[in-house]
Amino acid sequence: MHVSMIELKAALRRCFEATGYYVGNYEDAANMILWLEKHGLKGLEELQRALPYISEDSSKPLSTVIYEDSTSAIIDSNGRSALNCIAASVDLAHAKALENGIATVTVHNCHNRMFILKALTDCGRRGISVTAYWQNGNQTVTEHTAAIKAGERYPSYSEAVTNLSTNATDKQAMTIICSSRVDLASSLQQSKGNRNARHISAEQIRLNKEYSVDFGIDIDENLWADINRIGEGVLVENSERSRQGAGGR
Repeated sequence: MHVSMIELKAALRRCFEATGYYVGNYEDAANMILWLEKHGLKGLEELQRALPYISEDSSKPLSTVIYEDSTSAIIDSNGRSALNCIAASVDLAHAKALENGIATVTVHNCHNRMFILKALTDCGRRGISVTAYWQNGNQTVTEHTAAIKAGERYPSYSEAVTNLSTNATDKQAMTIICSSRVDLASSLQQSKGNRNARHISAEQIRLNKEYSVDFGIDIDENLWADINRIGEGVLVENSERSRQGAGGR
C-alpha cells in the first residue's frame, strides 16, 4: 500500500511512544526509519526485523560508558536497538571531535545498526566528517561502512560479503570515528577478503530522496497494520486518562 511520509512518521512516533521510548527517543527512532526508507536504504525492511523486539528495550538498562578519555569512549548498549540509543553515541563522538580534532567511539551490544545513517548525516551537516563501521552475520559475515564528508548533505554507504571470520567481541559492535580536521569519507575497499561489494554514492542517495518526496512510500500492509496496532496503546492510554479526569475536579 501507499502512504505519505507525514502519515508514516506520525504512525511510527505513536508506535515507539507506546513501546516505552522516552520523548526525544521516539522522535529519533521515527526519523531514523523514515530517513533510511526515503533515501532508498530499506528502512521499513530493517524495522520489520526489529519490530518484534523493540518493546524489550524499555526493560533493558540504559547505555553504559565502560571507558572514556578526551578522544575516545567505549559504550555498552546492553542489547538495545540502535533506534533507542545510537544517536547519543554519535553526539558524544561529535562533541569530542569538536574539542580535540578527532574521536573514536566503540559501541557494543547494539542491534539494528543500519539505523545510524540518520545520525551520521546530522553530524556531517554540522561540519564534522564521520564514518561508522560494523559487521553482521555468523557463518556469512558482511562488512558495512557509512561515511559523510564535513559539510555535505548526504552520506555514502558500502557493504560487502567477507571471507574473514568474526569474533564474539565484534558481534553487535560498531566503531564510530569523527574528525574536524580529516576527511574520513571513503567507500568499503575491495580486498581479497571481500566479495559481492555494493556501494551507494552520496549522489545516488540524494536522487533516491527526490523520488520518495515526489512519489511517496510503499509499505507492506501487514507491517502498516502492526505499526498502527502497537501505536493504539498511546490512544488507549490517553482515552483512559481522559475518562478519569472528566466530569469534575
